[in-house]
Amino acid sequence: MRDHLLRQPGHYLFVLPAALVGLGVWSATPADEVASAVHRILPLVLTCLGVGLGLIYNRVRAVCLLLAIALAFAILHGLVGGFLNTGAVTALTPLLFHAVSVWLPLLMALHGLWPERGRLRQDLLLRGVVSGAAVGTFALLAAQGPQGMHDLLSDQHWPWLPTGWSRLAQLPSLAFVLALAGLAVQALRQPRPLHTAMLVALLVVWAMLPRVFLSPALLPALASAALLLLVSAMLQESFHMAFRDELTGLPGRRALNECLQRVGATYTIAMVDVDHFKRFNDTHGHDSGDDVLKLVAARLAAVGGGGRAFRYGGEEFALVFLDRPAPACVDAVEAVRAMVADTRLTLRDRAARAADDAVGRLQRGRGGPGVVVQVTVSIGVADSRAGDGPQAVIKAADQALYAAKDAGRNCVRAHGLQRAVAVRSSGDAAQGNASR
Repeated sequence: MRDHLLRQPGHYLFVLPAALVGLGVWSATPADEVASAVHRILPLVLTCLGVGLGLIYNRVRAVCLLLAIALAFAILHGLVGGFLNTGAVTALTPLLFHAVSVWLPLLMALHGLWPERGRLRQDLLLRGVVSGAAVGTFALLAAQGPQGMHDLLSDQHWPWLPTGWSRLAQLPSLAFVLALAGLAVQALRQPRPLHTAMLVALLVVWAMLPRVFLSPALLPALASAALLLLVSAMLQESFHMAFRDELTGLPGRRALNECLQRVGATYTIAMVDVDHFKRFNDTHGHDSGDDVLKLVAARLAAVGGGGRAFRYGGEEFALVFLDRPAPACVDAVEAVRAMVADTRLTLRDRAARAADDAVGRLQRGRGGPGVVVQVTVSIGVADSRAGDGPQAVIKAADQALYAAKDAGRNCVRAHGLQRAVAVRSSGDAAQGNASR
């Protein structure tokens, strides 16, 4: 079984460009120049880029989060710029700072946890109305009694809440804690780069706010980092959508084509097909068929010998070995075939599954009633000597795959050989064998 996505280093690739840009801006920005207009350019560019990508890919939540961070940055940049130019703060500076400190985590939690549903324009309009109504009501109340609103935001104290653990006032700190808790639960239950980026961006904003007047260079640096976290996460998810198979998690057909464009003079391709998959689907249903494909994909992903697994389409997969001829790959291919055949799959009883998804996840893997099946695969192998170009090699591997099917399935055949490389004994069948 594959590790949880949050344990995979590749899940956090979006952090790297944000960290590099944040460090670069911070090191290259003198504190006394933060007030200049040039330091507004990068956050503005990142916001425009992110909003454009979000609208193209229908990422409404990301669009709203980017706009919230950009608006907060614009307000804070004006406050910090005025402080640097005059050496003093205006009467409204404390109120605006604490308002940003409260509303930014609340807006990030609102839009981060609000599911994306409906049409793009309707979703954007509804989010805009809700956000505008909430912030607008607050602005009207603050205009009527600015001192009272400031005292509420900055001087509110609860004896049960520990002091000294945050540089912000208690109310903004509590807003950040609640927002972080909600986004953390979402990132854990629905691991996606964008969900994790929302959480990390909120942490970056929390680290930035108490220090904007003490270390002004952190304002453009960390604001740019928070914006770039969201933009990079959107790009990473878009890449996965284009090059990763959603069901199995393996690289998909497009990724395979990209890989084959970079092959050298020597390489091997193995085509893998799940035996009697259509019959299995007709007997046990498409949900169980999806479970079979996930199982096979997980075993193929563990192939040795320098091989890389791809989902070719339907119940067919491909293994690619770069810089290795077929004879050097046969052992690894046979090992992965045997690994699939040695695995037993207990089909879940969909009718008896818990209605609550969380309970169902807890019950998963504990066994229980259900048909136990054995899944097998047939594999055809061919290397670069079989044809001129990858497509010819794939065709040769397909021919070897058909030969493996004709030989009784659950075996490996190499192109040009008349005998199977290995055949599993027929006596090792299990109840409900999927290859029957």
